[in-house]
Amino acid sequence: MKKKSLSSRLVGSPYYVWAAIFIVVPVIMVLYYSLTDRNGSFTLSNIADLRLYADTLVLSVWLGAIATAVCFVISYPIAYILSRAKASTQRTLMLLVMLPMWINLLLRTYSWMTILEDTGIINSLLAKIGIGPVHMINTSGAVVLGMVYNFMPYMIMPLYSVMTKIGRNTIEAAQDLGASSLQVLCRVVFPMSVPGIASGITMVFVPCVSTFYISQKLGGTGYTLIGDVIDTQFTNNARNMGATLSLILMVMIIICMLVMNQFTSDDDEGAMLV
Repeated sequence: MKKKSLSSRLVGSPYYVWAAIFIVVPVIMVLYYSLTDRNGSFTLSNIADLRLYADTLVLSVWLGAIATAVCFVISYPIAYILSRAKASTQRTLMLLVMLPMWINLLLRTYSWMTILEDTGIINSLLAKIGIGPVHMINTSGAVVLGMVYNFMPYMIMPLYSVMTKIGRNTIEAAQDLGASSLQVLCRVVFPMSVPGIASGITMVFVPCVSTFYISQKLGGTGYTLIGDVIDTQFTNNARNMGATLSLILMVMIIICMLVMNQFTSDDDEGAMLV
């Protein structure tokens, strides 16, 4: 047993080293800079100054929540259709879902700038039928659209992985007992897919709130999010305030993950509603 325990520790040691260097040390650095000033003296003024960014933080959470909700509404039926398709069809459809993720985030965002700008593809088509131009770039809708497009696969994947575990015999049993298609969806499929919903919400909401490149390019200066502020702080060598904002963002993310973990279970994928 001692040899087995020693060998297990040796095998896991690279992970512990990696976690210490890239997780523990950065967190300690963030804590240090958030509680000190430029001279390294202890201070709480950085935390007190957070009130100056309250509106930005609320806007980030609000747009992130909207984007997450839109992702869920679109992804849920897609994931269900994928899970009920044939195995060969599933592989093809999943490839189509993941294909945009192979393209760099910057290129995908620039593509939407080309599509949405006043002289872009959409307005050029609208001009041919005598409509427009419609101002779409540098709006909150453009920011949400960019978030949905870039992060929707992170919602589809956990939903799909959970729904594929729902056996066809379970759905057929519910139908044999007289349940309609809507009842099967609401009282069988949906409750059993709650862990996937929780995982998908976490995987989408967290990057939406902390994003900065999408909001910069699609929202302009009118929709500055908390990620933009953090990026600006570090760019301007104001790392103490940037670290404080990063700390608040980390706390929000941890809270979000703790709340979502309450809807997941290691033993099953959910329970049917009686």
